[in-house]
Amino acid sequence: MSHGRLIAILLSSVLVIASTADRAQAATRAKRISRTHGVAVTPVRARRVKVTIRPTNHHVQPDFDREGNPLLRSSAFMVQDLNSGQVLLEKNSDSVLPIASISKLMTSMVVLDAHQDLSEVIEITDDDVDRLKGTSSHLAVGTKLAREDVMRLALMASENRAASAMARNYPGGKPAFIEAMNQKAQALGLKETHFLDSSGLNKNNVSSARDLAVMVATASRYPLIRQFTTTTSYTVALNGRPREFHNTNALLKSPDWQIGVSKTGYINESGKCLVMQAWLANKPVAIVLLDSWGRFTRLADANRIRKWVETALGRQPSVAGLSSAATMNPVTSSMTEPVIN
Repeated sequence: MSHGRLIAILLSSVLVIASTADRAQAATRAKRISRTHGVAVTPVRARRVKVTIRPTNHHVQPDFDREGNPLLRSSAFMVQDLNSGQVLLEKNSDSVLPIASISKLMTSMVVLDAHQDLSEVIEITDDDVDRLKGTSSHLAVGTKLAREDVMRLALMASENRAASAMARNYPGGKPAFIEAMNQKAQALGLKETHFLDSSGLNKNNVSSARDLAVMVATASRYPLIRQFTTTTSYTVALNGRPREFHNTNALLKSPDWQIGVSKTGYINESGKCLVMQAWLANKPVAIVLLDSWGRFTRLADANRIRKWVETALGRQPSVAGLSSAATMNPVTSSMTEPVIN
């Protein structure tokens, strides 16, 4: 084999084994060498190998344990049958934790208890701007809305400025409003619950899963709270322009759920939170999920609970005969039939 032929073969081999990123550089070098030795080199194109990466299930956690109990990832939770008071599931249910925008349920109850005029127009002012967390809002300073729409946006879209405006327009202003929130909590026997603002942006708005089960059951007695917290979307005119708002709880769009009351919450200190009164196995059930850090953890936990309750309670005609772990049943006889909004 001639010297030139040998060089040509070697240079072609270099181009075959070169990586994709190096092929252009290798081709340039081959041309330079071929000119030096007087050899014509035809680079051989390297074949592309298609690599298929198949997902594995090594990190997929099971939804239920061997006994069929749901494996929930929220740090604290409580699930309670509201007809019997029976606690179905709980973990760290007495732990006192920040509750973020779940506070807006109490905010709305205080406004409704005061029988304030829902048609009265109130204005968003600079005093309603969040300077604690720096959160944004679709309600610009100067926006004027009826109190009813302000409450709707606070509950459905968790608008912090709306919650602030309701407190500010209460007789006696924000200090009197916060006092009314705490008095309402005491009247309901919520020993672990305390409020410092109407929106939940303050990390010192705290409660426990056990207290919140009572609070969500109490909120379910208010028709407007049921309606506003389960509305999936609503369009309101802001300074003459229509603006569509959406509910913060994606489960409301699922046909698998029949939800009577819903409220989400999130600040850094609380993690993601969710409270609901839902109908599972034809029974009103309070679901409280606190301190869920994963993006979809609270929703996944709620779905695990639904599947478990519908299986567990579906086998029983009634749990009324079981011993109750709750100290009180806040639900009136009006809860014996589902509420359709």
